Amino acid sequence: MDMQGYQAYKAQSINTMTRGELLLLLYDELVKRLTRAELALEKQDFKLFDESIIRCREILRYLDDTLDMQYPISRDLHRLYDYFSYELSRVLAGRNAKVLAEVKPRLADLRDTFRQAQKAGGI
Repeated sequence: MDMQGYQAYKAQSINTMTRGELLLLLYDELVKRLTRAELALEKQDFKLFDESIIRCREILRYLDDTLDMQYPISRDLHRLYDYFSYELSRVLAGRNAKVLAEVKPRLADLRDTFRQAQKAGGI
């Protein structure tokens, strides 16, 4: 399959996802990028580290921007996304592996919670 065909396939698969599937895809990408950042920091690949953390913050911003604030849980999620974004700013500014190690499992837990909600038909 050529690259253009792959891009078309990828776009089509994303466009046909349910909201829950798309949400989980974003969370999976977030956790993947955090793992990539951890590995890059260990190898002192600061360019990849910076890119990974910046992408994580962009994903969090997108998740926050798409919240429907008429629901109380959205306000709670907004505060969580704000907290995680702040913590990732600290990670980025100081290349702080300790804070990264604290944030990653919390975001993974949040992803797992959404995965359970999707299985239960809640999203």
